[in-house]
Amino acid sequence: MGLHRSLGIREPIPGSSSWAVGGKASAGGGSTSQRCGGCSRNSGWIHWRVFIVKLPASPAPGSVGALETNAGIRAWSPGPWHGKPLSLNLPTQNQLNRFAGFGVGLASLFTENVLAHPCIVFRRQCQVNYHAKSYHLTPFTVVNIMYHFSKTQGIKGLWKGMGSTFIVQGIALGTEGIISEFTPLPREVSHKWSPKQIAGHLVLKGLTCVVALPFYSASLIETVQSEIIRDNPGILDCVKEGICRLVGMGVPHSKRLLPLGVLVFPTVLHGVLHYIISAIIQKFILFLLQKKTLHQHPADACNSVQTVLDAYYPELIASFVANLCADILVYPLETVLHRLHIQGTRTIIDNTDLGFEVLPINTQYEGMRDCINVIQKEEGIFGFYKGFGAVIVQYTLHAAVLQITKMIYSTLLQNTT
Repeated sequence: MGLHRSLGIREPIPGSSSWAVGGKASAGGGSTSQRCGGCSRNSGWIHWRVFIVKLPASPAPGSVGALETNAGIRAWSPGPWHGKPLSLNLPTQNQLNRFAGFGVGLASLFTENVLAHPCIVFRRQCQVNYHAKSYHLTPFTVVNIMYHFSKTQGIKGLWKGMGSTFIVQGIALGTEGIISEFTPLPREVSHKWSPKQIAGHLVLKGLTCVVALPFYSASLIETVQSEIIRDNPGILDCVKEGICRLVGMGVPHSKRLLPLGVLVFPTVLHGVLHYIISAIIQKFILFLLQKKTLHQHPADACNSVQTVLDAYYPELIASFVANLCADILVYPLETVLHRLHIQGTRTIIDNTDLGFEVLPINTQYEGMRDCINVIQKEEGIFGFYKGFGAVIVQYTLHAAVLQITKMIYSTLLQNTT
């Protein structure tokens, strides 16, 4: 009776074998004297097997009954489980599942924005270095030169400009939210989409790129500027330089500096194309992974380890593959874009052929088309892919972290079940 009162087990529902938890305590065990496998229900033990499963609103035909809590967790009713008291550790398991999903996502975010930043720095330096004889198309030469950079400039030189990249991302997210709040442009596309909704969504992405454009230029300069000759920038210097670039004030630039109006089209084209490619590939990969999971585990809802991994991991894998494919496909356009942004800013970059010394940027492109023609004529088709080996290093590192994180959480969750 004490156990019945503490758990709040009600009387059996008339005409049914269903029981409920979370109501008034039963008056006693007289009405629960039904025996199960030779044991009385009003003995000191409760014979229930609890599974965390999703059930329909009403018990399935032929099921013995259902146990339901106020939190909406349901379990199958009595079965031949003898000699063990009722154990309800459901909140602990749910908390662990949420922690696992949060940890996997955090590891991916940390890798993408922090661990991979040295690869982004080197890749951008190679893209704007028209002097370079070594194109660094493979990861082997990339690792060697990055090692020389760390020896001559210190390890922190590999993470230069990281704060400004976060600021640009924050400006883009804030701009997108504000515009979508005060305009009919949708921030997200619903499942029942229409061509008008898609067009409005892409317009929103394009406007976001336009607003973030001057700050992106300032952030790009911080990431490619040589650590040897630059002062320690403040965390908000990116914002200050972006505003000065917008209003035409601040540090004087050369006459070769392209106006922001010339940079709008390539910047929007790059941003929108990258988003379209990554969104389509992510949806496709996620569909394939979910379909594969359903075939492999059609009714394995009781396996909490598989449930957690199926809930979080496919989205991370789909995002990983989508970003990789988008980066590869728009890489030539990104090279052109970065050269146009950096022109006329009096930026001094590191020598990516040697790993020491510095070089000035003195290009004279007239626009996007002229930049494409000059690169193709003077550097060849592979000139558009300078520094591509850094992309391979970046995504190899990202894939390794995702796999290690998956193994760790699989082990932890198996040990707790």
